[in-house]
Amino acid sequence: MQVLQTRAEARAWSARSRQQGLRTALVPTMGSLHEGHLSLVEIAKQAADRVALSIFVNPLQFGPGEDFERYPRDLPGDVDAARAAGVDVVFAPTAAEMYPQGEPWTTVIPEKGGDRLCGSHRPGHFRGVLTIVAKLFGIFHPDAAVFGQKDYQQFVLIRRMVADLDYAVEVIAGPIVREADGLAMSSRNRYLAPDERRSARALSRALRDCESLFRAGERNAEAYRERLHRASGAGVSLEYGEAVDPVTLSATDEIAKGVVCMLAARAGATRLIDNHILGTGPMASAPADSSEFDLATD
Repeated sequence: MQVLQTRAEARAWSARSRQQGLRTALVPTMGSLHEGHLSLVEIAKQAADRVALSIFVNPLQFGPGEDFERYPRDLPGDVDAARAAGVDVVFAPTAAEMYPQGEPWTTVIPEKGGDRLCGSHRPGHFRGVLTIVAKLFGIFHPDAAVFGQKDYQQFVLIRRMVADLDYAVEVIAGPIVREADGLAMSSRNRYLAPDERRSARALSRALRDCESLFRAGERNAEAYRERLHRASGAGVSLEYGEAVDPVTLSATDEIAKGVVCMLAARAGATRLIDNHILGTGPMASAPADSSEFDLATD
């Protein structure tokens, strides 16, 4: 396995792969790898001949007062984990390498879908996400890219960007991987003190309850929002709890299979997000090619 640190090296690796007729897949990450990330690598290996994994804590997607400086970083451990998972190349650039002229003059800003849910609590976040993903696509020209369903809003916006800007990239969703206690795997979970982690279990319980409501035939959207908001309290401060259309991300009053129950909350100082696609089984995810992820055309 190679570890690359410059854009030129990454471009050269990608060009050699194309010249050899090999299909490549990219797994963009911010490092601090866990089993959720490694599950995306397994999907990428099924989708392509070679897999590149990027590790970059992107300053452009962090707002003032957020955890950019203390975001967990462990490049040696990540390299070992990537090697064991069968990754072909790790791309681990510095901020100066990715933004050699400092703050970029040109960025990707979502005109729709990025100003609500997480976007309303993290202004500018998705500008940073879409910009770095666009840069990575420009460097690697991957045939496929794999993103986790846990960041559902991010996934929808990336897939829409790919459609709107005509990137020749297949965007694949990887299912949420959960800890034994139900908590969605996240690099930020390590911030949680034991009592905060116990409180944070309220998020997955609320989503599990929403699936139970769906299976019981409940179709009143307010019943789902009320159940999601029950996650607040006892150490958890809810930012939002919504049942949304899987394509537009707008709050919906029509509960049907594929509607996504989403929430974000703070357990102590740690911000956590989670979601569940209704009708896909208890805490299960839709398959990567599911129509639940189809993009609207308007």
